[in-house]
Amino acid sequence: MLKKILIGAGVVALVGAVYVRLSPSDISTFHVAPVATVAGDVGGSHSFQAARQITAPAADVLRAVDTVATSTQRTYAVAGSIGEGLVTYQTRSALMGYPDYTTVTVMDGPDGPLLVILAQSRFGQSDLGVNRARVEEWLARLGPLVVPLG
Repeated sequence: MLKKILIGAGVVALVGAVYVRLSPSDISTFHVAPVATVAGDVGGSHSFQAARQITAPAADVLRAVDTVATSTQRTYAVAGSIGEGLVTYQTRSALMGYPDYTTVTVMDGPDGPLLVILAQSRFGQSDLGVNRARVEEWLARLGPLVVPLG
């Protein structure tokens, strides 16, 4: 009996993993410009948004973000472009292949242009902090192109 339960659980896990990896995503759900009016962070249970003042022209900052993003493991652009001023990247988790979407833009703020990065999970109720960690890593790698909070 235990053997049948374990086999059943294994089949369910396999079907779930295949679904996560192969199910199509509606990119238009995620490829929407995030909005911020001031520098700061906003966290949710399955998302994280950061807005930072920038110290270089918007196109230069977006090119730097693209370099950082595409050098992140399992990450590639899925919509938009630097020229468009809006890019969405997909990052998949290593084990199960859960997709997260990170959308980047530069917008005008009252104190100057803001880089706004919104990272969201497609599946689940919690991202276990991976979206926040990714955004913070990208910001750190941008160095002097963004003004730290504080």
